[in-house]
Amino acid sequence: MPELPEVETVVRTLSGLVVGKQIERVSVLLPRIIRTPDDIEEFKSQLAGQAIHAIKRRAKFIQFILDRDVLISHLRMEGRYGLYQADEPVEKHTHVVFHFTDGTELRYRDVRQFGTMDLYPLGVETTTGPLAKLGVEPLDESFTPEVLRKLLKDRPTKIKPLLLNQECIVGLGNIYVDESLFLAGIHPERPAGKLTKKQVAALHASIVATLSEAVDQGGSSIKSYVNGQGEMGMFQQSLKVYGRKNEPCVNCGAEIVRFVVGGRGTHICPVCQKK
Repeated sequence: MPELPEVETVVRTLSGLVVGKQIERVSVLLPRIIRTPDDIEEFKSQLAGQAIHAIKRRAKFIQFILDRDVLISHLRMEGRYGLYQADEPVEKHTHVVFHFTDGTELRYRDVRQFGTMDLYPLGVETTTGPLAKLGVEPLDESFTPEVLRKLLKDRPTKIKPLLLNQECIVGLGNIYVDESLFLAGIHPERPAGKLTKKQVAALHASIVATLSEAVDQGGSSIKSYVNGQGEMGMFQQSLKVYGRKNEPCVNCGAEIVRFVVGGRGTHICPVCQKK
């Protein structure tokens, strides 16, 4: 599933491709992708005539800021957007098409069909629906070591599942939690509330550094992720533990091991991340 760096990359590439364009009409080829409103014809009629003024990210959601509404899109496993000329053949698994007045089309393609779209009036999108209960943004200036310390304080939960909780910190998925914990030298099963002040500071720094580097490299193309222009991310070439089972640790040479924490496959160096 695309995580924060991948979604941020999609947002940045799409912004350069479609901001300023006006929607002439919308084709919905797979109605279940649309969750709000539940009337597909209402969804299409509301979007017709509106222009895209900005594209933003909140957690792993893409927000298309329009004249009157905000379209909230979640890519889930394999959703992707692409800009095409109207006369180009429509690929299989294309489920939603935004037809622009300039003759181009933004097409949403999703092989697994898990993606979602919600349309809310501008100003309402943060108080209802999928954005209402999200936690802090790890790349926002407001995310400080002190904020992280307060989030973890007295929590008996293992640190990895807590970091994956989108109501605590948003955008962190399996790849970047493993990488951040390795960089901070913290075992993923350590109780969150037991981290020392020094460890919290190290974890904060590692989260910010890992995500920032991943964004700079366009995310990680572990499976089929590409950005809004069909380009792969390159951060997977910098991964230090994730997906490196039985390979030597880049720091100490010990063998990377894989086990399950909170139902998620987890990679660590048993020497650098002592329990």
